[in-house]
Amino acid sequence: MALPPVFAASALYDNLLQSALRQFFGRATFETEPIPSLSSDGRLAIEPTNDPSVLSIRWFGSRHVLHVPARRPFTPHEVRLAKAIGSVLALRYRAIFDPKQMLERGDLFRGAIEDRYVSAFLHDQEQKDAQHADLVATGLEILRVAALSSYENKAISTGVLLVDEDTRAAGSAPPSSQAYKYSPALTGIKSFYRLSDGLETLFLVDRQGTVLDIVEIARYVKATRADAQVILDVACPTTYRPHAKATANSRNMCLVLSPSHEIKVFAQGVEIFSFRNARWHLLDVQAKYDMWERSVGDVALASRLFQTALDLADARQGALFVVLRDAQASLPMLVAPGDRLDAPRGKTGDTPDRVQLLHMLRGRSAVNLDPAVLAGLAKTDGATVMDGTGRLLAVGAILLHTEPVEPHSTLAVEGARTTAAMAAGRYGAVMKVSEDGLITFYDRQEKIWDI
Repeated sequence: MALPPVFAASALYDNLLQSALRQFFGRATFETEPIPSLSSDGRLAIEPTNDPSVLSIRWFGSRHVLHVPARRPFTPHEVRLAKAIGSVLALRYRAIFDPKQMLERGDLFRGAIEDRYVSAFLHDQEQKDAQHADLVATGLEILRVAALSSYENKAISTGVLLVDEDTRAAGSAPPSSQAYKYSPALTGIKSFYRLSDGLETLFLVDRQGTVLDIVEIARYVKATRADAQVILDVACPTTYRPHAKATANSRNMCLVLSPSHEIKVFAQGVEIFSFRNARWHLLDVQAKYDMWERSVGDVALASRLFQTALDLADARQGALFVVLRDAQASLPMLVAPGDRLDAPRGKTGDTPDRVQLLHMLRGRSAVNLDPAVLAGLAKTDGATVMDGTGRLLAVGAILLHTEPVEPHSTLAVEGARTTAAMAAGRYGAVMKVSEDGLITFYDRQEKIWDI
């Protein structure tokens, strides 16, 4: 006997919900239980709980409960994303059985559904922001196409700044009769990829989707902000600070396809989402930085290392930072004497060794080094090791592993940098930057987060 359409659709959308939650909340464990509820009529509800490490979602007579470690509870951004996922799926489900709604909101079924989750996170997709939310999803679709294209055998980078009427670039003329919409049709024109590189220049698009101008993002920020020196509350890669500033204290949004084929989404002065390695990532940078700062203990050191890691990740350069809790006790167990900057050196011939090459760093602090110098040191093979104040103890050190790897340990299957990071985590806070752009924080041999 065939399953009634309403039950088939309910089963399909419940599976879509579970798939989305597992994709964006990989750090959580899941439980599902049947429960009679009004959500079986197509309404989705986020149930309040007294535990910030538990998220409960009711839909179609089922309750999905997500658990995360108590020391790393759900953040406001994660709860907001769960609601955004639910709003997209609930709207699509209801539209299936409502011809009028299907006709009016056919855009809900266009493009990748994950892009709809991102646009819903940024907007109230139910009513007043439906048009702008659709524009965000359209922009993401364009960047996806551009990521698969090339121009004169070179990878493409491009970007768009979506603006409100009151933040339009100074001097921009109103749309003329020759104005065009920012739409996927543009990707078929080769010259389109030459007009904006995403790093310095962006398309300027209004809320109706009309292309207003092509702007230099740094000059745009200076021309349109009452205070040109916008202070960003949350760190972002140095290259993209103008993009973040262009969205600070406004409803502007910036979508960028980087030269490394990563899609970046900026809003409210923050890089909120990143699409890389074929999936979306909710970055939640501020919440993750706060955890890193608490572990390091020194605000200036935590900030400097975090910013350096963001810049290295954006440049696809690997690095490994180790901040020791008790340097006197743990340094001998982690770094060989020959790699330590404070090791006594005898006289040698005219050819210096590697440690002598770095003698000027002895006693120096990572906080006081020029940012470019610290980044250059971090890119050398091996780890940059320091104490809790930032005093450099070793640069480019191959870390010691005093304990054998157990047969079923995660260390047995990870790469050399990851293995070193996890092992060093027993001695302090460790930040690993991978060449694929991933930043990982380890503490006490536990992976705390990824960015």
